[in-house]
Amino acid sequence: MESTKLNRRDWLKSGLLSIGGLAIAPHLSFGETPRVFPNTDKYGDFLYSPFFKEHINKPFAEPKALLAKLNANENPHGPSPKALEAFKDAAVKGNRYAWRELFDLMEKIAEKEGVAAENIMMAPGSSDLLEKTGMVLFLDGGNVVSADPSYMSLIRVAEATGASWKGVPLKDDWSHDLDGMEKAIDADTKLVYICNPNNPTGTITDGKKLEDFCSRASDKVPVFIDEAYLDFMPDDVQRSMVSLINKGKNVIIARTFSKIHGMAGLRVGYVVAQKEMLDKLQKITRGGMGITYPSIYAASASMDDTVFLEKSKKLNTESREHVYASLDAMGMDYVKSYTSFVLFPIELEGKAFLKMMTEQGVGVRSFEIHGKNYCRVSMGTMEEMKIFSKALKKVIV
Repeated sequence: MESTKLNRRDWLKSGLLSIGGLAIAPHLSFGETPRVFPNTDKYGDFLYSPFFKEHINKPFAEPKALLAKLNANENPHGPSPKALEAFKDAAVKGNRYAWRELFDLMEKIAEKEGVAAENIMMAPGSSDLLEKTGMVLFLDGGNVVSADPSYMSLIRVAEATGASWKGVPLKDDWSHDLDGMEKAIDADTKLVYICNPNNPTGTITDGKKLEDFCSRASDKVPVFIDEAYLDFMPDDVQRSMVSLINKGKNVIIARTFSKIHGMAGLRVGYVVAQKEMLDKLQKITRGGMGITYPSIYAASASMDDTVFLEKSKKLNTESREHVYASLDAMGMDYVKSYTSFVLFPIELEGKAFLKMMTEQGVGVRSFEIHGKNYCRVSMGTMEEMKIFSKALKKVIV
């Protein structure tokens, strides 16, 4: 066993356990899926846990063949015009490494978050940092505690590195079972992972209760809070856990430019954490090295474009309200979302549902949770959402 751990550590340090060393999901419709393939059942569906799986539609539809690509939680309204202009202007310097420019962006982000620059670590997207955290913290085994279902990127990489997963089922209202998660922490726990708002459910856990939990739990083990969708939340319920950094708590908060900023393809993200934790991660990996020179300028410009960010949030809300109204008109239930996607139950078998929606030119996702089938639809333009609603009505009738 010790030999296996040593080999794994050496493998990681040599750079083989990286994007190139993992099984890469080759299908473009899975742009926000973990890069390590989960287990599959005899039907080829992805098994995330005993009661959470994803239906896989084969053959995959090419994005260009879809009238509405609503399966990867991409923001159809971005990038910001100012971000695009900054990207184009900076592209001519793409022959240079961007360390100074990256540090400038880190200072800007630190000021926004109210922390020191030493508390910021950059990477090409927040998933990159989720996965690197999963690699580094579990070189010697241990377990990770998270909700089930939740976003699986960190979990799958941690398992591939040597961890075991302790999934705690969500409560009946789809919020995190914080009491259950706290009880699940044991001597072998090396990390607690929380996605809030949660993916794939779109639901939130009360901010005050979550902050209290993170404060307590982080005295025992690091707590990773994934806030990729935080900016889509209404202001009155939006509560980041970044405030815990200045209280000395051992938390890691992930943010991304892929969602509200509409920069999923430009790949910029960051975490906020204690310097000691970032030093631990950076002993093995350099997160910011993977961000392109022009993407750094685009991210900085996007931060300044508050008009675009407000418009992006408004248009996302309008698309979400359209989905609610369409589902209400069809007599269908749905899970109230605080994100850029909506989860709702379907009566059809998931794989058959995907096939029929794809034939209508619409790409969505389908999950089975506790034996019930669900569709998860990302928010597109209003035109795309009308195409979705029309297709859904044809499929369920």
